[in-house]
Amino acid sequence: MRVQLAQQAQEILGQSDLVIITERVDDVALLIGQMVKMGLVEVLDRHLPRHWKQRRVSWGWTAVIWLAYILTEGDHRKVSVEAYITGMHHTLSHLTGQRIEPLDFSDDRLSHLLTHLSKPTYWHAIEQDLNACSIEVHALSQDVIRCDATTVSGDHDVTDGGLLQFGHSKDDPTRPQIKVMIGSLDPLGMPLATDVLSGERADDGWYIPRIARIASGLHRPGLLFVGDCKMSALATRAYLAQRAHLYLSPLPLTGATAEAMADWITEGIRKDRASELVRISRGNHREQTVLAAEGYEFKRSCCLEDGEGGKTAWSERVLVLRSPMHAAQQTAGLEKRLATAAKKLAALTPARGRGKRQMTDEGMFVEAMDNVLKEQRVEGLLRIDWERQIERRTHYVGRGRGSATRAQRVIEHLRYHITHITRQDGPIAALIAGFGWKAFVTNATPERLSLAEAVLCYRNEYRVERIFHRLKSRVHIAPLFVKQDDQIEGLTYLLTLGVRVLTVTEFVLRRALAQEQTTLPGLHPENKRKRTGTPTAERLLHAFAGVSLTIIQSATGEEILRRMTPLSGGQETILQRLGLGTQLYRQLAIQNMGS
Repeated sequence: MRVQLAQQAQEILGQSDLVIITERVDDVALLIGQMVKMGLVEVLDRHLPRHWKQRRVSWGWTAVIWLAYILTEGDHRKVSVEAYITGMHHTLSHLTGQRIEPLDFSDDRLSHLLTHLSKPTYWHAIEQDLNACSIEVHALSQDVIRCDATTVSGDHDVTDGGLLQFGHSKDDPTRPQIKVMIGSLDPLGMPLATDVLSGERADDGWYIPRIARIASGLHRPGLLFVGDCKMSALATRAYLAQRAHLYLSPLPLTGATAEAMADWITEGIRKDRASELVRISRGNHREQTVLAAEGYEFKRSCCLEDGEGGKTAWSERVLVLRSPMHAAQQTAGLEKRLATAAKKLAALTPARGRGKRQMTDEGMFVEAMDNVLKEQRVEGLLRIDWERQIERRTHYVGRGRGSATRAQRVIEHLRYHITHITRQDGPIAALIAGFGWKAFVTNATPERLSLAEAVLCYRNEYRVERIFHRLKSRVHIAPLFVKQDDQIEGLTYLLTLGVRVLTVTEFVLRRALAQEQTTLPGLHPENKRKRTGTPTAERLLHAFAGVSLTIIQSATGEEILRRMTPLSGGQETILQRLGLGTQLYRQLAIQNMGS
């Protein structure tokens, strides 16, 4: 890089050696500025205990700097932080206003931070304080709370009572896991309450404690909690109804619901033929209006006894809905299973030939056909015609050439053969008619949550799923590089703070763009002309790649020159709309600050 030096620097250049230091600032300044604005430093320092022998860098600044590293590098290993701090000493010292040393981020010190975060007393207070601060600063809506859970697998040893346990997993059931349960705030999808549980536990019994924690922190009635079918347990619904809160969740196809669902679908089909279903439309990504769902609703009374003579009674609405997209997916799946079943059935009885195994036992043949139908879940949908074939061949007895008087014997070759496979159109059509139907329950009134609003509200479930996606793909919670339970718990909570930072940053920028009715260019390298009004946090952070700080020092350590990569117009726009200002980066070029 060609640098034009001042006259003083040119004189020194001829007299002594120079030291040139380059630090990759990138998005670190933005992240630290955003976390400071969110009050992360103050909140952590307020609730985490500080030992009188502790180094001068507080727990709040320790967590913020570590999070900046994690969000930038996607690496939560403690062992790599010291080396990072060594290469970012000047930048971090300027941004924090204090001298940052590698020893402030030793493995032991970061372990102590995670131990503190793992304690429920500290963590719950931190969550509630951050929630109150974010809601007040950003004037966030507090109407809808989403609850869901995910699993994180690891290669840890399973111990009795430990967090890592085997359980139901969509990722890898052969590996032990932890369960992470999160309640998030709509519409931005910010984590409000996080719990880390052992991997074998079911979700059902843990909704109420998390709901109670969220409700106590928000201090307002009438919150709408949205969750999956596990949140629709009767005890959870009774708890919410008793405390004047609302719920919306699908019913699982088990127990009484499974028995009643057939009648509900039959009624829905009847109403469809009579054009009595409510049709709900929405806009797609192509700005086209498409049918999102159609359905009907009815009311019913609910009651739950508490075992001590008391009971909770309330009324709820059952929303019976059919999704055309889900129905199409189920139909396509059925077609695929029918085709696969027909192929596998035909393979049971190949034509005679060398190496072609034939079915010669009727019991085994019938069992093999049943297994194929059961495996593909198409019992009663295919008619299989088959026959018993006998092939007779005459052979001479003994060796030698045959003659008219030579003894002969007849050998029979028996096999079972499928002659025809026919689809049963009636049962298939009846099954397809029931595709796409699902039942939801809510205790919200139609005035508070209409049928159409309920559908569109539940369809926004992706907002909490984005939290899990960022946990796994942005901050890379898996694989876990910590072994002890308190470290696993504390690290998970720390990483959810990182997701909170990404979520709030994205929300604030999108809201600013919407209010000004403008869009941002330059966030899509693959299409430089493309503008967007809904940038993701990942793209806007990537827009700061290449920003660096160069420092020229004399051999004695005296600073001669600081040079900051000039910010582009797009970068300045992002900083302004986030309320951070361009001075956040420009201050790094000012000499003798924190050096």
